[in-house]
Amino acid sequence: MGFCGTLRPGLVQLRVLDLDKTLDFYVNVLGLDEVGRTSDGRVMLKAYDEFDHHSLTLRKANEAGLDFVAFKAIGPNTLEEIKERTVAFGYQVTEKPANSDQPGFGKRYSFKISTGHTFDVYCDVDLAEKGPQIKNPDIWTTPPRGMRAQRLDHFLLYGPNIAEAERFCEEVFGMFVPEICNTEDGNRLATWITSSNKPHDLAFVEYPQPGKIHHLGFYLEDWHDVGNAADWIAINHLKLDIGPTRHAITRGLSIYFWEPSGNRIEVYAGGYTAYPDNPQRVWDAAQLGRGLFYYSGEVIPSFLEIVT
Repeated sequence: MGFCGTLRPGLVQLRVLDLDKTLDFYVNVLGLDEVGRTSDGRVMLKAYDEFDHHSLTLRKANEAGLDFVAFKAIGPNTLEEIKERTVAFGYQVTEKPANSDQPGFGKRYSFKISTGHTFDVYCDVDLAEKGPQIKNPDIWTTPPRGMRAQRLDHFLLYGPNIAEAERFCEEVFGMFVPEICNTEDGNRLATWITSSNKPHDLAFVEYPQPGKIHHLGFYLEDWHDVGNAADWIAINHLKLDIGPTRHAITRGLSIYFWEPSGNRIEVYAGGYTAYPDNPQRVWDAAQLGRGLFYYSGEVIPSFLEIVT
């Protein structure tokens, strides 16, 4: 499909409680590479199959959770158009200069959406020093570690007024919505949104408290890798939430768990191919358990209730 606004989610900054212990998880268990550290002590990381400078920043804080998510625009003209459309939509935009708080990144436009989350958008980012080969490339340059996460894939955000957030992603970012879940009265309970052939780049669930994150998702190669991730969870005594299992929504093969600071992580493989001309898949709220956990058909309370 052709892109018309954003390419993908490209950067997330998370708050963590114990930086050293949590960093050890991201590097040696999840399998990310440490790229470097900022002058104020934040740590930049990337997955082995990502080209851009970094995709995840960890910041030590007193409370776990999300600082912001950032989306990569197609190019400079599109970036400026997104800025103008964001202002016209009604959100106040501020500019973050290049290489200010995120080394390697060009200027970013930042704003807060209806759910209370801070979104950034950018187009320029340096290539990583250690990225995939591009000349007669091997499948990897050094053997992937741990769970062998290939890339930052998606995130699920909790907050109020997700119908407006969904409309923003469509009208301003040029995304589309392959799948939704509605309450009995027709209001939006959850939505899955993408800018590409992935079933989702991000998702929202309606929730009274603003600015919450349910999970950060990383992509694995196949179902065997999801099983390998389960082994790493058990070996490292990480707290398991659910899985290995399969979603009917997105058709992803999945396992969820908490990293040492309490942020929920999903590692994920598969999923259907999304096209903007496909009919939208619609779930009733009463069937959400089956949609989320296809094998058991039952909602796990912790899955819906625990956020950071």
